Amino acid sequence: MIAQLTRAERSLALLLALGLALVGLIMAAAGKHDPMAVHGFMALVLGLILVFAVGSVLEEPQPDPARLQRYYDDPIKVGILISMAWGVFAMAIGLWVAALMVWPDATFGQAWSGYGRIRPVHTTGVIFAFGGNALIATSFHVMQRTCRTRLADQLSPWFVLIGYNLFLVWAVTGYMMGVTQSKEYAEPEWYADIWLVIVWVVYLVLYLRTLARRAEPHIYVANWYYLAFIIVVAMLHIVNAAALPVSFAGAKSYPAFSGVQDAMVQWWYGHNAVAFFMTSGFLGMLYYYLPVRAQRPIYSYRLSILSFWGITFFYLWVGSHHLHYTALPNWVQTLGMTFSIMLLVPSWASAGNAIATLNGAWHRVRDDATLRFMFVAAVFYGLSTFEGSFMAIRPVNALSHYTDWTVGHVHSGALGWLAMVTFGAFYSVVPLIWGRQKMHSARLVEWHFWLALAGLITYVFSLWNAGITQGLMWRTYNAAGTLNYSFLESIEAMRPYYIGRFIGGALFLTGMVVGATNIWLTVRGVPDTAADRPLAPQPAE
Repeated sequence: MIAQLTRAERSLALLLALGLALVGLIMAAAGKHDPMAVHGFMALVLGLILVFAVGSVLEEPQPDPARLQRYYDDPIKVGILISMAWGVFAMAIGLWVAALMVWPDATFGQAWSGYGRIRPVHTTGVIFAFGGNALIATSFHVMQRTCRTRLADQLSPWFVLIGYNLFLVWAVTGYMMGVTQSKEYAEPEWYADIWLVIVWVVYLVLYLRTLARRAEPHIYVANWYYLAFIIVVAMLHIVNAAALPVSFAGAKSYPAFSGVQDAMVQWWYGHNAVAFFMTSGFLGMLYYYLPVRAQRPIYSYRLSILSFWGITFFYLWVGSHHLHYTALPNWVQTLGMTFSIMLLVPSWASAGNAIATLNGAWHRVRDDATLRFMFVAAVFYGLSTFEGSFMAIRPVNALSHYTDWTVGHVHSGALGWLAMVTFGAFYSVVPLIWGRQKMHSARLVEWHFWLALAGLITYVFSLWNAGITQGLMWRTYNAAGTLNYSFLESIEAMRPYYIGRFIGGALFLTGMVVGATNIWLTVRGVPDTAADRPLAPQPAE
């Protein structure tokens, strides 16, 4: 893969690798006994490995010019494999977290394995590692196919992919060492945040450069969603991650905001991370792979554009619904609630547009498990967005907030929407870019679908019931006007639901392992079609 870089790109890659090694050395030396030193050592080792890898082919001949007539799929391949590896790891950690709710002693007496440390490992691993790598890989694929052009250069995709995964490794290992800002979906410390900004700017520039050199005049709607994901996530991250390090030789920092302002900025970021990371990017994925797999055009292209602008505008205002009944001004809470209800319109427009696209192709949904993944994803996207708008209403929030209903809601979105559409996209693209006629085993795809669906339903129904039970127990009063149940009694009542949660998670993880195995066997198989298709005769897909 490195030999496919031009000599100029190899030279620049060597300089970047040396720069990374130098930064790692400085961090390791300055950090001394601080956890930052461990992360510096990781960067140093990675930089040296890349120096030797690039240096070994530095003087190799220039790559074949004919490659410019083909799509550049090598980073996509690596991104898909990394995404599946992170997915298995993160969901296994999630199963461990679920086990702790039933068997609290499963930490084995180790500080690094406590709930407070491994829970963000799970959330970061599923959303940002599994989901993020899937978004990066599929965005490279969709952008090239819909623009009928090759990526603008060959080095930037690798910088984005390697740099982003270095950030993820810093994040999850930092949590286990106790390095965290204690912000939901924004736990990594200041130096990891700065590194992510650099990587993200390169990603944005690469995307814009590739769009600018497109051979297809129209910018397909999927690219609009991917671009919104890239731009808005950068804006959210920069503002919410603003912090002052205690020392540049240590990991600890303090946020730039405090009190209710910090809470508002955090949930402006937090809910928009859901909006533009977990929604917008994956809608871009859905709007490309669903019609391609169904062999049907989008039901209403105009509706896809209208829902894009509705989602982009409305979502930015809804974060305050996480702060009902707090010190946040009442009018701000009401604003968030109002926009949350209005958000249901563009959200259901997207879900309905996807399902209506399948009209005339239901026989394919019946027979093709890959298409079924995307159909279930569209259904759960509609359900999750309705549930989110419903839970944002202040009286409903009084019952649901701080309960496991919220956890069930998040997982109906993360597993039912994010993971399902990702599986459908991967099963669509893997045979294509690896030059296979089909997946290694259609039966394993079926097994994966039914295990994932069974695990998903078991999980979310368990937590929906748990959350409503908690909310009702916490607000039940006796004749004397005091609480009828103690908090401990509500915890004891959760045990059967938490066991159901564990079973559901185990089923979903089993499906994940089956899917990862199937993808690996497909990759390892013998190519039976052209591994790539030339750009020139390729119509826009």
